[in-house]
Amino acid sequence: MTEFRHIKYSLPALLLVANSCIAEVKSGEPPRTFQEPAPIEKPSVEHIDPIEIDPALTLPQLIDQTLEKYPDRLINEALSQEADALKTRGESWFAGSTALALDYSDDRIASDLGSREASAKLEFTVWNWGQRSAAQNVAEQAHNAAQKQSAAVKLEVARLVRESLWDMAMAESRLQQAKYTVDISSQLLEKVRRRVELGDLARADQLLAETEHLQNRSLLTQAEAEMMHTRKAYASLTQTIHVPGNYQEQLSPISEIQATHPMLEAINTFIARKQASVEWAKSTDTINQPKVSIGAKNTRDMRGTDDMQSAGVGVVIPFGHSTYDAPEIAAAHLELNRALAQREHLQRLLEKMLHEAEHGLEVTREELKIATELKQIAETHLKMTETAFTAGEINLLDLLKIQARSLEAIRNAKLQEVKLQRNIAFYNQAVGVLP
Repeated sequence: MTEFRHIKYSLPALLLVANSCIAEVKSGEPPRTFQEPAPIEKPSVEHIDPIEIDPALTLPQLIDQTLEKYPDRLINEALSQEADALKTRGESWFAGSTALALDYSDDRIASDLGSREASAKLEFTVWNWGQRSAAQNVAEQAHNAAQKQSAAVKLEVARLVRESLWDMAMAESRLQQAKYTVDISSQLLEKVRRRVELGDLARADQLLAETEHLQNRSLLTQAEAEMMHTRKAYASLTQTIHVPGNYQEQLSPISEIQATHPMLEAINTFIARKQASVEWAKSTDTINQPKVSIGAKNTRDMRGTDDMQSAGVGVVIPFGHSTYDAPEIAAAHLELNRALAQREHLQRLLEKMLHEAEHGLEVTREELKIATELKQIAETHLKMTETAFTAGEINLLDLLKIQARSLEAIRNAKLQEVKLQRNIAFYNQAVGVLP
């Protein structure tokens, strides 16, 4: 059961990201754009994890490159090697190794007197009835399982790459908004300072503006750190600093978990492998195997008589082995039933995550509509408030409150645009579609 373990435990993480997707977006709908990651200029902390936008690099190419360096590739290679070894066993004419037995006896050692006997026997281990076909079936199912689980690992790598790319996009959006907020607070601080110098505002207002500006700079530092963390995570996963110029996806038209889902195909071939192992256990004698032997003997009764040569053929047919083989057969059935239980759990998990992906996708699309309207209102309100503050109609505290709400609405609208594209990618991941 080790063959499927590295797929099984990665699946929940693969689909948990699907909690933020839309449901009635058609596959032909043009994707919204968002600001691509850009180099950070004059970071607050002198620590930069660089990335480079590569317009020639595509998302499928990035996934293939990451798969080549992904640690689980070693498991895939081992599964293929195991399948080849099982195929070699199934194609063999004999069920086990061949043995040569040599025997010599003499009643007077190192003397030509008396009797002596020399014999040689070649022993072959042969297949039980139906055992060779069972061995060949095990090899075939192992080969299929190795292929399908390689596809499942690729889907898992696609999940990790998608997550990493969109984590960077979300962090970049937050960073750009933090920079915008710092610029706004910086401009406001300069206005307040000038008005304090002119005597229009009290010194307390300048302290309030300076406090607000410092808080925004602190948030910018945190956003820069988050951006660097996501970049480092991306470079660690992909082993490259190159990022595709465009990694947006079209929404897949698939609306249900199909039998061709790579995870289901992997577990199905895993079950077929276990079923073949049960048949192999039933046809194999764990204690003894049928054997055929051919031999020759040379004997002499006493000195002066002629040597006598003889040849013989022998057969060993074991019987009554069902009692001793029962534990092996039961163990094979146990592994099969475990695999069947895994498939049921997996099917339920996939259906649950798809439902959450569809619902989350609907919510995101609706939130984007609301956020877009709020952004328009917030931008207008912010301009009006700044004008009113300049004219002395409102105090600084009121301006800061309105400014905070307005900037939050603007930030949320930009994040929702990125989340929409991210959730389309996660929905495609949930239904098992590769870029």
